[in-house]
Amino acid sequence: MVRDPLVEDDDPGLEAVVSALDDEDCRAIVRELDEPRTARELVERCDIPRSTLYRKLDLLAEATLVREGTEIREDGSHANRYEVDFEDVIITCDDSCELGVEIERPARRAEERLAEMWSEVRKEL
Repeated sequence: MVRDPLVEDDDPGLEAVVSALDDEDCRAIVRELDEPRTARELVERCDIPRSTLYRKLDLLAEATLVREGTEIREDGSHANRYEVDFEDVIITCDDSCELGVEIERPARRAEERLAEMWSEVRKEL
């Protein structure tokens, strides 16, 4: 499950975010996403099985910490690329000791927004 990058009001909830960040494999994936990477690249860099990698990417996507895009290749064999979709994660506590989470997102450039829209169109085809 990859979150819809066109929806701005995704609220993953505190539990989803903390569960993802508490997972050692998820943290390893986030560390390796200093630039967008394919699943194949992540498997090699993180040294975790492919099936585990996809489960962890789903966990990170549910927490809205990672987003997926499509790399368009001239040969037609397009690949999904994953990238970190947060700058800061802030755990808050209000006056009644209710915990919450705020996720600060990076600003998107026009070409990134266009690529995200293209990814969504490709999913519909």
